[in-house]
Amino acid sequence: MGSVAKKGLQEYLGQLQKHPLRTKIITAGVLSAVSDIVAQKLSGIQKLQLKRLLFKVLFGAAYLGPFGHFYHILLEKIFKGKKDSKTVAKKVVLEQLTSSPWNNLLFLLYYGLVIEGRPWTQVKSKIKKEYPTVQYTSWSFWPVVGWVNHQYIPLQLRVVVHSVVACFWAIFLNLRARSLALNKG
Repeated sequence: MGSVAKKGLQEYLGQLQKHPLRTKIITAGVLSAVSDIVAQKLSGIQKLQLKRLLFKVLFGAAYLGPFGHFYHILLEKIFKGKKDSKTVAKKVVLEQLTSSPWNNLLFLLYYGLVIEGRPWTQVKSKIKKEYPTVQYTSWSFWPVVGWVNHQYIPLQLRVVVHSVVACFWAIFLNLRARSLALNKG
């Protein structure tokens, strides 16, 4: 690793140690920005939609970073920091039955009402139609991420790892939504 990259990583890890919540908030906001910029470009959007980008950054920084921070601390308290396979399985199941459905629903609500500016009736209809598919798709992917995260990643890095994977997940979902729209058109 180059000296600049190594120094940057060391500084980042130092900030994560000294100011974990703030660092996770900033990280979630930056990664939300990266995923949205990439998704917009891969979707064929020529001019970057700044309002959409800012709303996505706001969602990442104001909700995803803090929620992940406190949720992982709560899981550690509930399971007393244990990392045996049975406990990790329980953490993953609990995560997939609580935060996963909640986060997906909240994101669909936020995206429809705030980012797209649609009326409640349209958002409600879209959620009824799309939420089950989004959640089932989520359950086919995120438990593996959760297992690796809880089994091998230190607590202070779990939200960061989750945010990095979520960055790519968001790009995937955006491209999937675009291809579905193109197939219908």
